[in-house]
Amino acid sequence: MDPLHFHRLPAIGPHHPTSRQPQKATPSRSFEETLQQALTPKLKVSKHAERRLAERAIEVSDAEWMRIESKIDEARTKGVKDSLVLLDNVAMIISAKNSTVITAMNRKEAADQIFTNIDGTILL
Repeated sequence: MDPLHFHRLPAIGPHHPTSRQPQKATPSRSFEETLQQALTPKLKVSKHAERRLAERAIEVSDAEWMRIESKIDEARTKGVKDSLVLLDNVAMIISAKNSTVITAMNRKEAADQIFTNIDGTILL
């Protein structure tokens, strides 16, 4: 019977070409930068939608905007491109693809409308 032969592999030290070099730490963002990014609205409001909101005296609270942003993000992950968003007092068409409010109207006006070219609806 042949004796078993064990071969030692060469030790891999810090200067060996296959050794892993420590990764340089990437500069992290400051708390202030992270907070500012979190507070920056993700949705843009088109000039047309801005005009409609002002003309119709439609107000949307910060909390509602945050809910809308969250639902638009969720809709985007499900493949929605353009969505009708219905709140108690306002109806908006929002491009989930571009994160842009395209137009807005109060719910009374929306009752008489036919919405085309949308592929999702969000009820809040």
